[in-house]
Amino acid sequence: MQAFSKPVTTPASLQLAHTHYENFPVASLLLPAHLRYAVSVIYQFAREADDIADEGDASPSERLQALQSYEDELLLIQAYIQAEKPFFKTLQQVVKTHQLDVQSLLDLISAFKQDVVKTRYANFEELLDYCRRSANPVGRLMLQLYAADTQQNRQWSDHICTALQLINFYQDIAIDLQKHGQHARIYLCQDEMHAAGIVEQDLKNQRLDDIWQAFFLYNVARAEQFLLAGKPLGHQLTGRIGFELRMIVAGGERMIYKLKRCHGDIYHHRPTLHAFDWPIILLKALFKQ
Repeated sequence: MQAFSKPVTTPASLQLAHTHYENFPVASLLLPAHLRYAVSVIYQFAREADDIADEGDASPSERLQALQSYEDELLLIQAYIQAEKPFFKTLQQVVKTHQLDVQSLLDLISAFKQDVVKTRYANFEELLDYCRRSANPVGRLMLQLYAADTQQNRQWSDHICTALQLINFYQDIAIDLQKHGQHARIYLCQDEMHAAGIVEQDLKNQRLDDIWQAFFLYNVARAEQFLLAGKPLGHQLTGRIGFELRMIVAGGERMIYKLKRCHGDIYHHRPTLHAFDWPIILLKALFKQ
């Protein structure tokens, strides 16, 4: 059985948030100092749990067992009982200090568990349900930290988080195909693939004809629609928090641009953000574009 590393305590959480690649800033200096610590702890929780589901060579049962131990700790926190593991004691203090909804953390674990056992999605409704638990809870937790958890803000946040999750799916099509052998994941909707005349073997064969390109761009455009639908949140939130959110949205927009430009060839050219992209993202966020 693979030994999963135990989560470490901050300031390692801040280091992880600043060194692990993401398509958006995490706990950056743009955030007020009193929030950076909490954001980094939440990020570490999500990153470590996601890695349990996704990285290494553990068996599905080992992954589920490790994730269950995370869920057990969260249930203690939710019941106002002292957490047992050191990192979760830290997380419990963050939850208590900022009055965070533990259910959002439990939703993340639910999604990561699903990643272990579910590798195909019949339709877009199934995929959206996954996003509802894998991505949207993070945005809602951030709104709680920002004291901006209104119904309208949650709706905008959900749109942004769903968009970022979809972008990540399309960015990682080739990677997800290579991982976990026969348990390789495909986050493209099965019914839409069938309607377009695309089969799984086409992905393995790195199909790049007009049909695949049109299908790929259709999915990217739909992610873009979600991102644009949530963009008003960056103008609704004020100060440094709003600026950080506009940076996140601008990062998503930059990734959309790169996905469109690759013309479906995510097999040889995985789109990512580089150093030269960040000034563009910064300017978009600064001028509220």
